[in-house]
Amino acid sequence: MRLVVQQAAFDLGAEANAFAQMVPGAGAVVTFTGLVRDNGGALAAMEIEHYPGMTERAIGAIMEEARTRWSLLDALVIHRHGVLRASEPIMMVATAAPHRADAFAAAEFLMDYLKSRAPFWKKEIHADGAEWVAAKDADEDALKRW
Repeated sequence: MRLVVQQAAFDLGAEANAFAQMVPGAGAVVTFTGLVRDNGGALAAMEIEHYPGMTERAIGAIMEEARTRWSLLDALVIHRHGVLRASEPIMMVATAAPHRADAFAAAEFLMDYLKSRAPFWKKEIHADGAEWVAAKDADEDALKRW
C-alpha cells in the first residue's frame, strides 16, 4: 500500500499503469481521480492545507481498514496540497483486488473518507476574497453506508 501527500502534480496515466503492473494476480484495478471543481467559473484557485505526519497517519489507518474489510491486494492514495487551479487533479485512489466488487467497494470507501474525514483544509480563492470550504451533509451521509 502506498500513500503520497505532495504539492506537485502527478501523471494519472503513469500512476495508474505503474500501480496495475505492481499487482500480479489482480482481477480488477479501480482508479478514481478528483479534480478541482469550478462551479460557475469564478474560482481563481483552491488552497489545500494539512499537518504533515498527522495526515499520513490518518489516511494510512483508513487504508489499512480498507485492506482488512475487503480482499485488497494493494491500494494507492495520492493527495495534493498547496495552491491548485481549476481542473487540476487533487487526488487519486487506486485499488486492486481479485474481483471487481472488492476493488470498487474499497475505492468508494477510501474516496468517501478522503472527502469527509481526511485532515485537509480547503480554501476557495475568488477575485473578491477567499472562504474555507465547509463540510457538506451529502459527504457526511455517504459515510453512513460504511
